[in-house]
Amino acid sequence: MSIAYIAVASLIALVLLASGRAKLVKDEKITEGMHKIGVPDSWFPRLSALEIAAALGLVAGIFYRPLGVAAGIGMVAYFVGAVLTHLRAKDTAGVPLPATLLVAGAAALALGVATV
Repeated sequence: MSIAYIAVASLIALVLLASGRAKLVKDEKITEGMHKIGVPDSWFPRLSALEIAAALGLVAGIFYRPLGVAAGIGMVAYFVGAVLTHLRAKDTAGVPLPATLLVAGAAALALGVATV
């Protein structure tokens, strides 16, 4: 069991849970930014579910690493999509947060793979 994976996965899981919750309750700061890049309200529950699933998968990966690796892959794919969506909408100001989470997800994935 890697202490680095546990620390990274736990921190990312907290961020993902907060982000997923904000989308579920339609936090004004989140909805404003997402509407600006063309994300319809009907997508919020799905996007929230994906973030919460990734958080749970990363935490479960502490005990069963293949599940954490799968969650890491899903998280990287999710945030690649988020970065591309911001870029497509020419919202360069919105790119740093999903890009940071993309890198964090890649770190969790790399740590998970290294300790399988």
